[in-house]
Parts: sequence; C-alpha cells; structure tokens
Amino acid sequence: MSATTLTAPPVTSRGHVRPGAALRQTATMAWRSLVAVKHNPLELVDCSITPIMFVFLFTYVLGGQMAGTPQEYLKYALPGIIVQNTLFMTIYTAMALNTDLTKGVFDRLRSLPIARSAPLFGRITADLAKHVWAMLLMIALGLALGFRITGGFGGLLAGLVLLVLFAAAVSWCAVLIGMLAGDAEKVQAFGFTLIFPITFTSSAFAQVDTMPGWLQAWVEVNPVTHLSDAFRGLLLGGEVAGPVLWSLAWAAGIALVFAPLAMRAYRAKA
Repeated sequence: MSATTLTAPPVTSRGHVRPGAALRQTATMAWRSLVAVKHNPLELVDCSITPIMFVFLFTYVLGGQMAGTPQEYLKYALPGIIVQNTLFMTIYTAMALNTDLTKGVFDRLRSLPIARSAPLFGRITADLAKHVWAMLLMIALGLALGFRITGGFGGLLAGLVLLVLFAAAVSWCAVLIGMLAGDAEKVQAFGFTLIFPITFTSSAFAQVDTMPGWLQAWVEVNPVTHLSDAFRGLLLGGEVAGPVLWSLAWAAGIALVFAPLAMRAYRAKA
C-alpha cells in the first residue's frame, strides 16, 4: 500500500494521532517497505544471497584450517555467522533512512495526517522481518550442510527471539547514524568500519582461548561474544543463562543510550 493512500486518522483533543491509529500506520509503512523488495530486487540480494555467501565462504574456505573439516567448523561457526549477518543488516536500516531523508521522502510523509513516528517504526519493523527471513534461510542452509540443532525447537525459537531483540536495540544506533551521515555511502563506510572489528574480535568465529591474552580481555566483554555464545548454546543445548542475561543487558543498555539520541535526531530531521 502506498503511503499516499493513508486516510486521516482519529485524533485526540490535542491533535495527536491516537495510539491505535499510530500502530495501524506503522504497519502500513512497514508493509510499504516490504513490498518495495518486489520493485527493487537488489534488496533480495542483501536479504538472501549475501547470507548464503557468508555461510559457504566461512564453512568451505576457513573450515578445514579452523577445525579440520568444514562440517566440524560449521557446528561452531554457524551461530556466529548468523550473528554477524544480523549486525551487518542493521546498516541497511541506516542507509534506507538516510536515502529517504536526502531524497525528500520524509518531506512528503510529513504532509500526511499520520503519526510522525510511523515512517521510522515502520522501517525498523520491516527490517526486523527481513532479519528473521535471513536467519531462517541461513539455518536452513546450515541444516542442509550438516548442522544439527540439538537444543530443540524451544532453543531455536528462543535464539531467534534473542537475536531479534538485539537487532532491534542496535537498530537505534543505525537510526542515529542514518540521521547524522551526509549520504548513504558514508553510512555504509561508517557502519562496516564499526561492525567488522567488533564481530571478528569475538567468539563468533574462533575460540577465545586461542587468542592472545591482551585480546582475550576485550573479547570476553565484547557484546558480540555474549550474543554468539548465547545463540550457540540455545541451538546446541547446554548452560546459557550467563550469555543470555549478558546479551539482554547489552541490548537494554544500547537501546537506553541510543534510542533517545536517535529519536532526537529523527525529530530534528524528519
């Protein structure tokens, strides 16, 4: 549905959009972002082809060196690969928001009788749906290559929920970057420069005890380490209380710090 088809919502005496109407408008904006994939197939590459490439490259290029066989390495690395891809995909949220801002999309939406937050929350919601699609695609590919979920369906579901919650928190960082950066290229450059070292200096792809001592100190407090260990433990079974709690704490902290900053920047620009 095009944003221009939105009808005037019920308003309160203060002229604010009612919560129910705001939720419906957010859903409409989310659907607008999702159906755009049909008209822009390149978005499908980001959501599908890139995750598949990550799995194949890490498994068959690094697997033999890291664990003796690609299949053995896949058992350890697949959860970390999914975590890394989830974090990388938040960059696309920043790029899309920056593009909408610089191309005047927000100017057109501002003239509509909709909640001011609907375009922002709609974009985040749509991108979280794309996150879930990429996660399921990578898990399906992993199963085809020999990965086994020994933690059961409950572990898989809990792991997916944890990743979505963390991605939602990190999305506020992406919103802030998208609002402040001059163009989409700068968003991409800054995002990748930030995420690459954080994901690779973690337990996502290698055991912590194989790293130099000075690096281990950082790796053990790295939020990506906690998230990777939590997701790995939920998929494979075992004690995961500590990593899960740390991941939730990091997600809450990131949201508490960056959500107000992102909303302030959003209100100033949109």
